[in-house]
Amino acid sequence: MFEEILQLIKQYDRIVIHRHSSPDGDALGSQIGMKCLLRENFPDKQVYAVGDDAKRYAFMDGAVMDEVDDGFFEGALSIILDCGSSWLISDDRYQKAEKTVRFDHHIYSEKIADAEVVDTSYESCCGLVTEFALESGLRLSPASAKALFTGMVTDSGRFRYDSTSANTFRLASALKAQDFDVNEIYSQLYADDFSMLQLRAKFVLKIQFTPYRVAYIYTTKEELASYGVDTFTVSRGMVNTMADIRGVDIWVNFTETEDKVLVEIRSSKHTVQPVAVKYGGGGHAKACGASVKDRAEAMALLEDLNAFNKEV
Repeated sequence: MFEEILQLIKQYDRIVIHRHSSPDGDALGSQIGMKCLLRENFPDKQVYAVGDDAKRYAFMDGAVMDEVDDGFFEGALSIILDCGSSWLISDDRYQKAEKTVRFDHHIYSEKIADAEVVDTSYESCCGLVTEFALESGLRLSPASAKALFTGMVTDSGRFRYDSTSANTFRLASALKAQDFDVNEIYSQLYADDFSMLQLRAKFVLKIQFTPYRVAYIYTTKEELASYGVDTFTVSRGMVNTMADIRGVDIWVNFTETEDKVLVEIRSSKHTVQPVAVKYGGGGHAKACGASVKDRAEAMALLEDLNAFNKEV
């Protein structure tokens, strides 16, 4: 299924790799993994990675993005990873490239690139990139394998989520054949400063419940400013403080900013992605997000989840 993309990669000597903004481990892992993979197998090509800051994933080797001039995109190939919507792509200069390709595992919402492989059966985009490497006969290096394994771990919830399959472990095994330290990855991913543990405790105390047991947290912009951390840490980073509560199958985190409210929706059992889509968002069936204009719209979304939970 990768033949067309592989031929385009072979055709172009200048390649720029993109992913979604405010990257998580899978976005960065697939981007860094792809960059290392292409540099290993095509050493004569110029391959760069672009995008916004890695933030809490800055510990990953290769997380510092490259500086690329506008002119580099002329006659170049742009590869877009782990991104289901064009407005989420970090660095919109992909539009200047001569050709574009995309690897993604989110539910399909729009055509973004000239050549695309979108497959929701993969637990992570890193898994899809690993499949591409194996099917295409490309050599995995320790650097590419480490990055891809990191993204696979984060998007599978340490191989806990039900997106994890026999194929996941097959691909993880292929990556682990390379020499990298798994303990180092886990210690970086899951060790917290004491201040972060204190912040997480505050968020646990903020958890509320709807009549039909949808758990939610609402953080005002004043509260956000008082915490002294970036928006991503609160929005994406705190949503799973509500995971693993007995009797709660759906949970949602609202984070108010100056101009919108960020919404992160999760479920352990149900397909909640249609609710995110209704409010202009998207993502995975059970892990998705959106942005709404104000608290009133956020509460309307919460009521939709409450009603959804009542129905199911």
